Amino acid sequence: MENSEKTEVVLLACGSFNPITNMHLRLFELAKDYMNETGKYRVIKGIISPVGDAYKKKGLISAHHRVIMAELATKNSEWVEVDTWESLQKEWVETVKVLRHHQEKLEAGSCDHQQDSPTPGRPGQKRKWVEQRQDFSQKKLLEPKPKVVPEVKLLCGADLLESFAVPNLWKSEDITQIVGDYGLICITRAGNDAQKFIYESDALWKHRNNIHLVNEWITNDISSTKIRRALRRGQSIRYLVPDLVQEYIEKHDLYSYESEEKNVGVILAPLQRKVADANP
Repeated sequence: MENSEKTEVVLLACGSFNPITNMHLRLFELAKDYMNETGKYRVIKGIISPVGDAYKKKGLISAHHRVIMAELATKNSEWVEVDTWESLQKEWVETVKVLRHHQEKLEAGSCDHQQDSPTPGRPGQKRKWVEQRQDFSQKKLLEPKPKVVPEVKLLCGADLLESFAVPNLWKSEDITQIVGDYGLICITRAGNDAQKFIYESDALWKHRNNIHLVNEWITNDISSTKIRRALRRGQSIRYLVPDLVQEYIEKHDLYSYESEEKNVGVILAPLQRKVADANP
């Protein structure tokens, strides 16, 4: 299939990135290889979208630092970039709204490239306007068809997929929109039975053709939680995170026993919203 016939895809990864690790970056490479190898898709961009501070997750350090670390991690990437929109919001933003924001941004960019037709001026300029329209029509025949807007898909690990089953963490309508309107590319780890989880969920099963499961054959168990634990204990994290990220963490002494206690006892933002909705 020619590139012009393939669906262009933008991979969007939302999360804490607290801190970003080499595994986060590997998710993008694994997903890109898989999607391109289907012959139906062509991945053109990857976006890392760190969650804002209002998420209130335990141990979540400032979005300012998490964004900078993500930017350092992707400094040499030719196709993965960091977007700050979500992190700059004063309130926590649901994942489906982040997906919608980036899809609408792509659609707006596509509209900006559409050329407007000439408009008629005064009656005395009618002949000139007709000539302009003829020239415009000839050019339109020679121009390629309007470019199809790329599709934004959510890139995640199996842990996010399984979090759909956590009571009150996700709205059922949000899950339906995410998998139905956008689609998931899920990187599965050893021990995760993602296919069984999809089978046991009616909402996921209904849109199973829009969920792409990617097997991670070269297993990698790096996680931000383990990185923070090693840092609290004064252990090396070299080769687990990009060198520039390690240097930044050490320079600003970001993770400690004290930082891990941040937001302790605070209800996670999605659960706060659920309680507020139940008690208007």
